[in-house]
Amino acid sequence: MSLTSPSMSASPQLEPDPPSGRWSALEPALDMALRVIGGALAVAGAILTAILELVFVTARVGGYLIGVSVVIAVVANVGLSWFAHRAVGSKAAVALPALTWFALMVVVAGGTSEGDILLAGNNWVGLAMIVAGAMAFAVMAFRLILAPRR
Repeated sequence: MSLTSPSMSASPQLEPDPPSGRWSALEPALDMALRVIGGALAVAGAILTAILELVFVTARVGGYLIGVSVVIAVVANVGLSWFAHRAVGSKAAVALPALTWFALMVVVAGGTSEGDILLAGNNWVGLAMIVAGAMAFAVMAFRLILAPRR
């Protein structure tokens, strides 16, 4: 008694049918909408993290400034850069949160006509936060420029 096995042919597998015409027509519009939403979220994230950093710029422990906003600036700006690049799909998208964040830092460092300031020049944490945050964006942009295309 012998068992016969079905013959194995080397024919290529059939590919599934492409999606119907109405869905393929919506794909570019949906893709663009998601990219715009991603860019808007990156800008909103830059605004929120800048405000969070400004809240912690005067954080003290035992009467001494601790610099927690510098750490927040570096971590948040690296994350925002990565998110903007992935969400928008362009290397230039890093500029969206970077310019927003830096513009907010310039505005809050300027003060008001009444003399109110949010970021004092005699506060080393504020100055270090601006330098470290800007450098985080610069390093991420530089890494994206040098990254090979996939």
